Amino acid sequence: MSSLKPAGNQPDTGAHGTAKLPARFELPKWTSIAIGVLLLALAVNGLVRMDISWARIGEGPANIWGFITGAFPPNLERAPNLAEAMLETLEMAIIGTGLGVVLSIPAAILAAQNTTPYAPIGVAMRFILTVLRSIPELVWALIFVMAVGLGPLAGILALTVDVLGFAGRFFAERIEEVERGPIDALRSTGASGVAVVATAVLPASFASFTATGLYTLEKSIRGATILGMVGAGGIGMELTPAFTMRQFDTALTIIIMILVVVFLAEQLSSLVRRKMLGVDQLQRAV
Repeated sequence: MSSLKPAGNQPDTGAHGTAKLPARFELPKWTSIAIGVLLLALAVNGLVRMDISWARIGEGPANIWGFITGAFPPNLERAPNLAEAMLETLEMAIIGTGLGVVLSIPAAILAAQNTTPYAPIGVAMRFILTVLRSIPELVWALIFVMAVGLGPLAGILALTVDVLGFAGRFFAERIEEVERGPIDALRSTGASGVAVVATAVLPASFASFTATGLYTLEKSIRGATILGMVGAGGIGMELTPAFTMRQFDTALTIIIMILVVVFLAEQLSSLVRRKMLGVDQLQRAV
């Protein structure tokens, strides 16, 4: 008669026949502890260096209440002028996004590993896109204000560069995800690289390009509203003096305009995506 033995996948038991539970806490590695200590030290140093006092924190609610009571009702006396500035902001966002998206397509083709003509060119283009994307659009606005002067041109250029860095990366990643089958089939017929990109890569990436372009338009509209704070045109040039002069009712009018335009842009983007992808594609899958 053979003795009964526990199966191999059963938990180990102790001397008293009780199952040993896995350890619920393990001491983290020294590198994780060092990183945690460094982050904590930086945070503590920041709180000390920034002179954050309880008195200033206590004044915050009273100041916010002063803004709320001073902002209602919104001041509509300058609504026509503010609407014109909002229209300029919207136009800046559309032009900057359009230029950025158009420039992103050749940049992405050069950056993608499966379409770049030479590997060093791909590496260089990806580095350029990273640099463009790493610098905030507000900093780009300051640079172009210095270069071309105050006004919406500086805002358009700042948005174009920002969109180029952002959309160029996503376009390149989408191109690298295109299935190899149609590309190899065309190459086997002797088609040139330009023909392969024009007839296989770009058609397969068009829907993704459009969705990314619409998202960058939403992003540009939100970004364009603050570029005016550094002199790059748009509604931001009205918002800064409204707060500086404590005209909170005018500031609230501008904020409401920004909210309406951003909301409408998001709805338009969702509508276009729904039309392109179809309702079935957007329905819950799980």
